[in-house]
Amino acid sequence: MDAEGGDGGIAFRGLQSRSGPKTKLRKRKSTLYASAPEKGARPAGDLLGENIYLVLFIIALRVLNCFLVQTSFVPDEYWQSLEVAHHMVFNYGYLTWEWTERLRGYTYPLIFASIYKILHLFGNDSVQLLIWIPRLAQALLSALADLRLYSLMRQLDSQEVARWVLFCQLCSWFTWYCCTRTLTNTMETVLTVLALFYYPLEGSKSVSSAKYVSLVAFAFIIRPTAIISWIPLLCTHFWQEQRKLPLTLHHFLPVGFVTLSSSLIIDRIFFGQWTLVQFNFFKFNVLHSLGTFYGSHPWHWYFSQGFPAVLGTHLPFFIHGCFLAPKRYCILMVTVLWTLLVYSMLGHKEFRFIYSVLPFCMVFCGHSLAHLKSWKKAALSFLFLSNTLLAFYTGLVHQRGTLDVMSHIQKVCHSSSNKSSASILILMPCHSTPFYSHVHCALPMRFLQCPPDLSGNSQYLDEADVFYQDPLKWLHREFPEDISLPTHLIIFSALEKEISAFLAARNYERTAVFFHTYLPEGRTGTHIYVYEQKANGKLNRMNLWTV
Repeated sequence: MDAEGGDGGIAFRGLQSRSGPKTKLRKRKSTLYASAPEKGARPAGDLLGENIYLVLFIIALRVLNCFLVQTSFVPDEYWQSLEVAHHMVFNYGYLTWEWTERLRGYTYPLIFASIYKILHLFGNDSVQLLIWIPRLAQALLSALADLRLYSLMRQLDSQEVARWVLFCQLCSWFTWYCCTRTLTNTMETVLTVLALFYYPLEGSKSVSSAKYVSLVAFAFIIRPTAIISWIPLLCTHFWQEQRKLPLTLHHFLPVGFVTLSSSLIIDRIFFGQWTLVQFNFFKFNVLHSLGTFYGSHPWHWYFSQGFPAVLGTHLPFFIHGCFLAPKRYCILMVTVLWTLLVYSMLGHKEFRFIYSVLPFCMVFCGHSLAHLKSWKKAALSFLFLSNTLLAFYTGLVHQRGTLDVMSHIQKVCHSSSNKSSASILILMPCHSTPFYSHVHCALPMRFLQCPPDLSGNSQYLDEADVFYQDPLKWLHREFPEDISLPTHLIIFSALEKEISAFLAARNYERTAVFFHTYLPEGRTGTHIYVYEQKANGKLNRMNLWTV
């Protein structure tokens, strides 16, 4: 009843006074008129601000994702993270030339080194845990990024649009392929999505300049090129901000100072000298363009091949969504285009370099699906099936041999009574396989090296190039006497015919075969062969060969 009920209220009170004893009425809560929950209150059954069942589903999906990716992608997922962490904790492992030239920082490997140290302290540093725990940690971070993308879209748009954006994100084949790998690109993408959640987009209710700037700075420390995709966003924020001086003095400068100082201190501890790895990285890859030593592509490669391949069957929905999305998403479209243009100016190009803007593209794909009417079921089936098939093929079939063969090397190590009696020579394109991080055994191992020439010698050839010019000549020069031979050779099937004479003359016998890929290219092959040396009709277990 109204507080000031007028005559009606007086009549009602009179009627109540004549009705004898007061009747106590039961209070009922009305859903219609229930007061809104207090600001900051979290509804029961929620986790991270979302429905607990949705959170658990996404976590379970990414954990499953982790175990269903059993193939190799690029060497950096091992050699620039796990191998370095293994060396930091267990004092053996291989540091590539990037670390001797101080082009990489220790901040990212330190995350995995911390995990390794904890496992070691508890006596649980088995090789399987060393392989899978870091990947599970990366999977959980990717799940958090998925949830934050969904939460952001719920703030900016309708529930339906948010749902379709999440669907596109979860069924993207390239996200499935990359999001559980221990790549700096994967961490960069996670931090980019988390930072976007706190970025002042129009309509966002989770804005925090301090948080998003801190996440961007952290992404820059881990991978300096992360700043490329954030330049349009940072400039837009600065341009639209009314209080530019406080933004700069209270957020940009302090966060930048603290983050860069932390990076300098961490690298000072492990390098033993003061090093600004971000500048070294920029000088090597941009000023000197030495990254082209590992391959170069024409300027249009990202537009003609890279971006369409990464988006896959999402591409038509992305284009459609660009015409439908509200104006406030224009900055995301500009960021995607800017990132593609900047990376197109660099000679060395890879699919993973543009992975960080893939979640931005899913925003437009979600808008496309939300606006579809008659063809929606067909479009959803098409997206789900095409991406699932591609995700399973790339995750379980394509390029799996280089990981499977490391399991065999583990058995070689543990089956040898004297670890120094076995030795491994990997005659494959350099960094084809992981190394000690996937063996966790001080077994003498060697691979063909391929550091770039930093002296400007135009005739320079690395060890791998010299080997593949004349494999037999290289083998005879490196191993003139039987006593120096390794007990095990690991090769791609494409090389077997060329060195068959050497294998027969030195009593090597094929003892294991691992499928690698149906689509070999360059120096790779469909299978990986393991050859073991025999002596007097028996497999040789005693050898003095070391690396």
